[in-house]
Amino acid sequence: MSIRNTLSKYFSNHAETREDHWDSSLQTRYYKTTKDKALKKIEELIAKSDSFKVNSISEEHGEIGIIATKGKKVFIVLTVIMVRPFQTAVDFSVTTESIIPMDFGYSTKLINQLYTLVDKELPLITETKAKRSFT
Repeated sequence: MSIRNTLSKYFSNHAETREDHWDSSLQTRYYKTTKDKALKKIEELIAKSDSFKVNSISEEHGEIGIIATKGKKVFIVLTVIMVRPFQTAVDFSVTTESIIPMDFGYSTKLINQLYTLVDKELPLITETKAKRSFT
């Protein structure tokens, strides 16, 4: 992890996951399910939570907009993409609203909390299995 990456992690108000992220906790996770089942299960999970509220859903694009109801003002875009049959990717994009343009890693912590919630509800495909299927 370079100094630049570390600084950008803590001195930014935005964090997102992606396939080849330098921070392994912010890499895309894959689940053994379909896009529709994942969207429905995650929507139910957010609806049960008292910390988050579903703002909008686009089943066509596989996106759910979420806002935080407790703590800092946060807007989350959750994207679900079916890569192969029963291999679905879930990514997060989190932006924290604040007076200063940094959240000291809050967005990253929130992504990790959300992935923990999703991991409990959907069967996770390990990294090695997911990468093997792409080659």
